[in-house]
Amino acid sequence: MNIVATDGYALNPGDLRWDSISTLGELAVYERTAPEEILDRCFNADIVLTNKVPFSRETLSQLPNLKMIGVLATGYNIIDTAAARERGIKVCNVPDYSSASVAQHTFAFILEYATQVGLHSSSVHNGDWVTCKDFSYALTPLIEIAGKTIGLVGFGNIGRKVAEIANAFGMKVIYHTPKPKDVSVGEYVSLEDLFTQSDFISLHLPLKPENKGFVNRQLISKMKQGAFIINTSRGPLINEADLAEALNNETIAGAGIDVLSVEPPDAANPLLTAKNCFLTPHNAWMSREARERIISTTYNNIQGFQNGKPVNVVNS
Repeated sequence: MNIVATDGYALNPGDLRWDSISTLGELAVYERTAPEEILDRCFNADIVLTNKVPFSRETLSQLPNLKMIGVLATGYNIIDTAAARERGIKVCNVPDYSSASVAQHTFAFILEYATQVGLHSSSVHNGDWVTCKDFSYALTPLIEIAGKTIGLVGFGNIGRKVAEIANAFGMKVIYHTPKPKDVSVGEYVSLEDLFTQSDFISLHLPLKPENKGFVNRQLISKMKQGAFIINTSRGPLINEADLAEALNNETIAGAGIDVLSVEPPDAANPLLTAKNCFLTPHNAWMSREARERIISTTYNNIQGFQNGKPVNVVNS
């Protein structure tokens, strides 16, 4: 079986091994694949592994041998799953590989905002403590997150993990999903109440046509002036111009953003220059442990498919 990985570099920049997957077929791994290279590289593939390289209905129609697509991530909106189903192509993803890592990253944003460790470390290294007249100083107000309210929009595996950590910190957890869930780690509230009540808001939901840009000027205006919003989910969930405006006008206190609407971003993206906006390059998922889980789960996905018992199928 011919197996082609279209964009393997993000998953494995050289610190992991593809050996297990290579035992399942003739494996070709490309670091990156441009749109115009997809058909040439994948034409003879029985199985394609992709992270962010899209497979549209038109592309799928030109790949006669393709039988399975393994998405090297949880989200699979880059695949036309309906077209794949019509052609008998199984699409399998990797669920719940990064919950601990993304939850950890969420709290990295929260703690950086609350304590400004990076800012103060730089200040000390620049000599400010050496010349200080006092034994201690703070460049920004420092806050304690115990007792603060964190609102989670979306309450899947990652949202629940964030809730568990928040409870350990002594925070109050509220959440919003389309329907209330039977959980003990958080209280269900409406979306409007969540934005009104929360000191920290964290997004943990998939991108769908109906929620694109739902965090907009109107919803942001309901937030507390001291509130902080975090997005480690999907960039297009937020109207970036509206968020930048709120940050620059100090309508809200700050934001922690790991994902943007276009990646890599255009230099004109307003969040790149917005006040109090902590930005990371879509790497909340990238811990070594999480990436190892992707490879091991992908191996199981391919093996299950080859044995006639496919797992993690998203278009059955």
